[in-house]
Amino acid sequence: MAAMGSLNWRLALSSPRVIVGGALVLAVAGCALLAPWIAAHDPEDQNLIASLLPPFWAHGADPTYPLGTDSLGRCVLSRLVYGSRVAIYVAVTASFGAMLVGGVLAHLAGYFGGRIDWLIGRAVEIWMSFPPVVLSLILMVGFGVGVNNVVLAIILVDWTRFCRVLRSEVMVVMHRDYIAAARLVGFSHMQIMVKELLPATALLLTLVSLEMGIAVVVEAILSFVGMSVEANVPAWGVMIADSRNFMYQAVWNLVLPILAVFFTVLGFNLLGDGMRRTLDPRLASRAQV
Repeated sequence: MAAMGSLNWRLALSSPRVIVGGALVLAVAGCALLAPWIAAHDPEDQNLIASLLPPFWAHGADPTYPLGTDSLGRCVLSRLVYGSRVAIYVAVTASFGAMLVGGVLAHLAGYFGGRIDWLIGRAVEIWMSFPPVVLSLILMVGFGVGVNNVVLAIILVDWTRFCRVLRSEVMVVMHRDYIAAARLVGFSHMQIMVKELLPATALLLTLVSLEMGIAVVVEAILSFVGMSVEANVPAWGVMIADSRNFMYQAVWNLVLPILAVFFTVLGFNLLGDGMRRTLDPRLASRAQV
């Protein structure tokens, strides 16, 4: 089993999807960690004399502002780099929080069944009947502006994704022989759920990576409408909102943050899909047929 697991991980790390997706995610994470050293200027420093400067490849560019400036003369590159901090923070904390809440409820529903399963199932169905973005906006109105409130809103909205999928996996595992053997040996409910029922790593990696991409998009939407970060915090959604009034004079101020969101989400999706295809034994066996 150990040799097979090691082989699967080597295959995963050699997958083109994993390589490309991992490179994109590492690039964004590297910008977030090294922002003070990568950014050419403070992201909130204004220079009204140098407003709406074009990027380096266009005529009239200023080499001190490689990607130009916005309407207030703020460095676009610096704001993109610091905006990656908000995106990565929300993606990591919100996805793992949603996984924790949804995973615990999924294990309880799949293991005990009966009324507990029925109650959790009805709660999931009711919660998923609300449009996710609308529900996020409603929650943010109640919570107020702040990155941590965005994380909390995403967790409260998206725990259902994990609960539905993981519950199905738990119910499948519950019919396997080693679960019955664990009960005969005398394992407690907690020991069986923790040691025997934890779903496959491939499934969790896929769900978490997909949720990270969703979290980045939701944060961008909330910051676009002014319900995410504070006014003095650079974020990609804020940059998109600020550039709308000057999109004809400086279209790259609108395109660049959109591309940042696109490539970040693409990286998470490619990484998760590549891991699932190589680590999931069912998909691996189909590929060999």
